[in-house]
Amino acid sequence: MTTVDEMQKLAKDNAENATKAFGTLSKGLQAIAVEITDFSKKSFEDSASTLEQLAGAKTLDKVVEIQADYAKKAYEALVAQTTKVGELYVDLAKEVAKPFEALIPKAPK
Repeated sequence: MTTVDEMQKLAKDNAENATKAFGTLSKGLQAIAVEITDFSKKSFEDSASTLEQLAGAKTLDKVVEIQADYAKKAYEALVAQTTKVGELYVDLAKEVAKPFEALIPKAPK
């Protein structure tokens, strides 16, 4: 193979790798957007439900109890969601990098 042929093959391979990576990135970002949208919808529903409970509360103690319960659940949900989205981003980065792994020389052991 000549140098020109090698360079053309390398350019073709790189273009194919970039196309694969872009497709993977696009799908991954869509999945993350769906996840965040679903979480936002659930969070809004939980907030509306809590507001209804607060409106029906008869005592200050009950208001404090409802608010404390909501704050605890909202915090736990946010931590879980943040962890899940973080894992999705890590997985996405790994998947996007896969087409390019063959281009990186392996370090000797």
